[in-house]
Amino acid sequence: MLRRSTSVPEIDAPVAGSAAVPVSPTPDVAAPMTHRQVLKVLVGLLSAMFVAMLSSTIVSNALPRIVADLEGTESGFTWVVIATMITMTASTPLWGKLADLFDQKLLIQISLAIFMLGSLAAGLAPTMGTLIGARAFQGLGVGGLTALVQVVIATMVSPRERGRYSGYIGAVFALATVSGPLIGGLIVDTPFLGWRWCFFIGVPIGLVAFIVLTRTLHLTHVRREAKVDYLGAILMAAAVSLLLAWVSLAGHDFDWISRESGLMVGGGILLLAATVFVETRVEDPIVPLRLFADRTTALATVASIMIGLAMFGSTVYLSQYFQIARGLSPTRAGLMSVFMVGGLMISSLVTGQIISRTGVWKRYLVAGGVLTTLGMGLLSFIDAGTPLVLVGLSMSVLGLGMGATMQNLVLAVQNSAPLRDMGAVSSLVAFFRSMGGSVGIAVLGAILGHRVADDVTSGLSELGVPVSDGQARTIPDPSTLEGPVRAVIEGAYADASAHLFLIAVPFLLVALVCILLIKEVPLRTTVHRADEVPTPDAAPDTAPDTASAEPEGAAR
Repeated sequence: MLRRSTSVPEIDAPVAGSAAVPVSPTPDVAAPMTHRQVLKVLVGLLSAMFVAMLSSTIVSNALPRIVADLEGTESGFTWVVIATMITMTASTPLWGKLADLFDQKLLIQISLAIFMLGSLAAGLAPTMGTLIGARAFQGLGVGGLTALVQVVIATMVSPRERGRYSGYIGAVFALATVSGPLIGGLIVDTPFLGWRWCFFIGVPIGLVAFIVLTRTLHLTHVRREAKVDYLGAILMAAAVSLLLAWVSLAGHDFDWISRESGLMVGGGILLLAATVFVETRVEDPIVPLRLFADRTTALATVASIMIGLAMFGSTVYLSQYFQIARGLSPTRAGLMSVFMVGGLMISSLVTGQIISRTGVWKRYLVAGGVLTTLGMGLLSFIDAGTPLVLVGLSMSVLGLGMGATMQNLVLAVQNSAPLRDMGAVSSLVAFFRSMGGSVGIAVLGAILGHRVADDVTSGLSELGVPVSDGQARTIPDPSTLEGPVRAVIEGAYADASAHLFLIAVPFLLVALVCILLIKEVPLRTTVHRADEVPTPDAAPDTAPDTASAEPEGAAR
């Protein structure tokens, strides 16, 4: 028999946009939070999101110093980056599923704790192997924070109100992206700090987020009788990790077509097949395959893969373009990203506010897809002599499109999903976007390397300068090169960068087609779907969940 608590969270005033919606006096339907209450929680959530994103970008300018101090190799250089990427991506679906089954507040606290412990371990690492292991552990926490922040916001506010809060997430994402390399460079160049503080800095910010969320986050937790599909989680994590390791290492440590590639790809495919086999037979799978039966979810998933592959796979190499093809310092190259990040922040905030006021969202999603494709197309025309103002304007167009696309794809999926699947469906979009980005970075990076090597070899041959394949693939410092040789190097990197942006355009066109095919459904003004809200005359045994509901009454 179902046992129900008679305690209901206190209601101040409903969030704007949901005042006309009756609130069922049952713990299965959470009471609406006031805007002030949501903002208090948002301070902790956005702090957690900021520090998670910062950990991925702050290390970029510190890597050469880290490798030198720990006597690492080029392989170690790569693994410091991809260790976090692999564990973050592989763990995202598991965190999303756990959010549907267990206390979301406790889960986000655990994620923060894992992240802070990983940050401390990375900062104290005595060897390269220890650092890589610490970064992998840190990535588990980053995966949890990436998935859970979206889920908690979806639990607190209705899709109609969620737009403006999603805009804040986009702005924080942009801020962390642009500030990470700058903060990292400043820390490394400060004598009394050093590169270890690139990891230590995440601890105090994480502590602030932990304390704020402990004091402000009070959710109605519905306990469900369900078992975690640990076998499916292990198989999925193993498959994703193996495939991501392959796309990250192929072309560098071994050839794309080689025995190592065959073993890794074959193993990854077998593990994926085993995952699907298990997921179709367990009662409560990590990724419910029925989610893909929903048209919006299926189309948004494909669009997320294409956007991740195109945008993250190409824009990550903009820094190389500015430093090698244009001769800018790392700091000035980082400042150039303000153009793209500024557009992303403006677009995220403005479209979020408009969507919350009007309830109309698809036109902004379509506009974001068009602007993203246009911005990428404009960047495909850059060369070593393109005025930096024009490059910046093209980046701004791309940023405007990104801000209107990424968060609103999540919003569209969340609007069509029942609350019981909110964690799984939210993490699904983030997971496939991260997968697409990881694959894009590796594959487009390999294309960039081959194109640069070919252009450098042919260009220097025309000058009568002999060069080996290994020398052609070495990233040079343009300031140390003579005039004609420097022009060849700069031209090769500029042309290769433009080539990457051109390759990315078709993927964004596929994403745009998927967006156009998504059917616009009015944003609901309640957290639950109409078919999840118990009717007043419903008997207790007919409630949607099969276990007792107990609201959290106090901070943990």
